[in-house]
Amino acid sequence: MDANAFPHDLLEAQTAWYATYWRLANAASDQGTTGHRRRLQQLSRLIADHPYWQTPAGTPAARMALKELARTHVRP
Repeated sequence: MDANAFPHDLLEAQTAWYATYWRLANAASDQGTTGHRRRLQQLSRLIADHPYWQTPAGTPAARMALKELARTHVRP
């Protein structure tokens, strides 16, 4: 799916979700992870409630395409 097919804010939120998840996964056990977990919850709500999913283009296949596209934008 073309990157232009997704609203910029939705792609940005999904990319931020992966970046935050990566930071959480790589955080040292003695570092506080609460902030990362809260951010993941916030981003998850933003992504799931985005108006794009209420359009005909908001199919399960589009959700997977968004995830795949966002992963290419994250630099671990």
